[in-house]
Amino acid sequence: MNTPVLYIVIPCYNEQEVLPVTSGMFLEKINSLIAKGRVAPESRVVFVNDGSKDNTWNIIQELANSDEHFEGVCLSRNRGHQNALLGGLMTVKDRCDITISIDCDGQDDINAMDAMVDAYWDGCEVVYGVRSKRDTDTFFKRFTAEGFYKLMNWMGAQVVFNHADYRLMSSRVLNEFANFKEVNIFLRGMVPLVGFKSTSVYYERAERIAGESHYPLKKMLALAFDGITSLSVKPIRLITGFGALISVISFVGVIWAVVEAILGSTVAGWASTTSIVCFMGGIQLLCLGVIGEYIGKIYLETKQRPRYIIEKCTWNRENSQK
Repeated sequence: MNTPVLYIVIPCYNEQEVLPVTSGMFLEKINSLIAKGRVAPESRVVFVNDGSKDNTWNIIQELANSDEHFEGVCLSRNRGHQNALLGGLMTVKDRCDITISIDCDGQDDINAMDAMVDAYWDGCEVVYGVRSKRDTDTFFKRFTAEGFYKLMNWMGAQVVFNHADYRLMSSRVLNEFANFKEVNIFLRGMVPLVGFKSTSVYYERAERIAGESHYPLKKMLALAFDGITSLSVKPIRLITGFGALISVISFVGVIWAVVEAILGSTVAGWASTTSIVCFMGGIQLLCLGVIGEYIGKIYLETKQRPRYIIEKCTWNRENSQK
């Protein structure tokens, strides 16, 4: 096997505080891998600017001018973490042999990259970075995060437990992944669908080095809902099953009401009637909301709008749409 060219792809959104700190860490790591002969000297660190409103892109350009191992990709506007990461991966897939995606906040242990590259040398096409424990998280954060992965798997979106978007993928995997054309993307659940030999590397996650998290509870819940509705129809099936159960109970209730009426033992009451009507109305609205979410995704898919638009790259590659 030839020494692979590695591109570390890092999505960035308003990261002017943390980028000057973590960029040096990424440069040191890629130089270390090059010195050990694990990756080729042509390997690069690629920052993907996701329409940042601060000085992030200027910092990326300065880094690219200061060292040949730094490169930058700028999206035309903010498209969200998943689309920014996908845009970076698809832009570099023909320039390298392997990619490692990681966030730029310094929480993921960059030393796990050594084990990822070793696993690639051993024949793995996909290597997942998995958190071994969550000691640095608060109880609420740990409870909600682990509940997120359990909910995803229970709902039919098969994801690797405690794995975010820290992973190694070969160019072969990326070329196959390029055939996935859906607009609503959830990479944590989509990458396992590609297949090929894979493994996991475990590491301890640290606290964010600087700046604020861009994934509060609200965004985490939205991400979970997007992932479930993009990868699974189980919620629709649950609604169908629940509707069938309510229908059976209602049918039994109707028979009971008819029998009571014939026997003349019915007592008029508005409280029970109101409660049932409100309960059923709430259930119906909830079900309509879930169904509407799926219909909305179908609507977006049929438009086939580009998932991202590359405005410019530091290597002067032609602007492109994907």
